[in-house]
Amino acid sequence: MRKIIATDTAPGAIGPYNQAVVVQGSLLYTAGQIPLNIEGTEIVGSTIEEQTHQALTNLKAVVEAGGSSLEQVVKTTVFLKDMGDFVKMNGIYANFFPTDAPARSAVEVARLPKDVLVEIECIALVS
Repeated sequence: MRKIIATDTAPGAIGPYNQAVVVQGSLLYTAGQIPLNIEGTEIVGSTIEEQTHQALTNLKAVVEAGGSSLEQVVKTTVFLKDMGDFVKMNGIYANFFPTDAPARSAVEVARLPKDVLVEIECIALVS
């Protein structure tokens, strides 16, 4: 069984996908979140710090809409346009996951949607 998650507290999907899906009522898989404003019309920020903060704010909104929380995130994947931004991204990321951070992968990619600097997805437990 799967349940589609859609919330207006984060930017809507910009393609043929959903913001998140809950599987078997226990796991939430999110789509990658980029630093769009809530209306989904503008990129928020020009620096990796600003864009990471917005992407994680969007991720938090989607996770909460799916009945979970950042404390229940078990895995994230961070896609970076430039691995040189890793340390700066990590500083902002640590504010969202201050204790017992989830497992994480971080990879550099050639290009991201709308030419943003960062995209973040996750898997979370749903109580």
